[in-house]
Amino acid sequence: MKHIPVLLDEIIFSLELKPGMNVVDCTIGDAGHAEGILKVTAPHGSLLGIDADPESLLRAKQFLYEYGHRVTLVRSNFSKFSSILDEEKFGPVHAVLLDLGWSTQQFKERGRGFSFEKDEALDMRYDKQSTEEFYGMSCPTAADLLNRLAEKEIADIFKSYGEEALNKEIAAAVLEYRRNKEIALTGELVDIIGRVYKKKLGSKKDIPWIGGIHPATKVFQALRIAVNQELTMLERVLPQAIDRLESRGRLAVISFHSLEDGIVKHFFKRQQGKTLNIVYKKPIRASEDELERNPSARSAKLRVAEKL
Repeated sequence: MKHIPVLLDEIIFSLELKPGMNVVDCTIGDAGHAEGILKVTAPHGSLLGIDADPESLLRAKQFLYEYGHRVTLVRSNFSKFSSILDEEKFGPVHAVLLDLGWSTQQFKERGRGFSFEKDEALDMRYDKQSTEEFYGMSCPTAADLLNRLAEKEIADIFKSYGEEALNKEIAAAVLEYRRNKEIALTGELVDIIGRVYKKKLGSKKDIPWIGGIHPATKVFQALRIAVNQELTMLERVLPQAIDRLESRGRLAVISFHSLEDGIVKHFFKRQQGKTLNIVYKKPIRASEDELERNPSARSAKLRVAEKL
């Protein structure tokens, strides 16, 4: 089943796409936005698609096969935006898209460790061949972080990237668990989180849900962000995208949680009147019609800026 792109019509309109334009899709994923962009920029517009996830790139290649030479796909992290454009000799750039969501296909793929609904290896890396080093490790998995970092570092990840209220309690439980054995599977982490919430809430349920949300949701988000350094990569790409855009070219960013949106919002505000103009004062949200078709669009926020 093909991934449904969020805010597609709004993206096409906001980027002011026309035939012959060259567009960079920094997170091509399952190519839902890319296909819409290619139709509008036909017959001669080109698209450069970037993704760190090789599985996503493979699907994009299949979905965009009919567009032939108009499409260039690159396996890399969008934080290397400028060097990718130089290597591919791609330009001039008329529009840039950053869709910071991740597809349901990534969630469903076995062995990735993104889902707390399956018991599998705690990996969570988009690109297993990455050479990025952080937390004193090279390309660490989620399990690596849980098994090797200090208790405070783990709690900070849960708090900073997941806004998890019980960050200290869960981190302490992780340390207690790993005294006996390393954490290797998603199921082990879910059980640890469940026990913390069960004790805190005085619940009889092994996994007490909070307001309709699984208690592992925020911790899994935090680990995914930490493993892939998502916020750092976002901070790196934004100035590069503006720098490489043609004058009057537009940058559109779709975010799905407050941490991402905050980075984009503050970058746009800092650069307002210097390198860009903010196109819309408030972020664009999905319409009720779209939410009926695609409930996952509920948290999506679209911000758009135009280069001076």
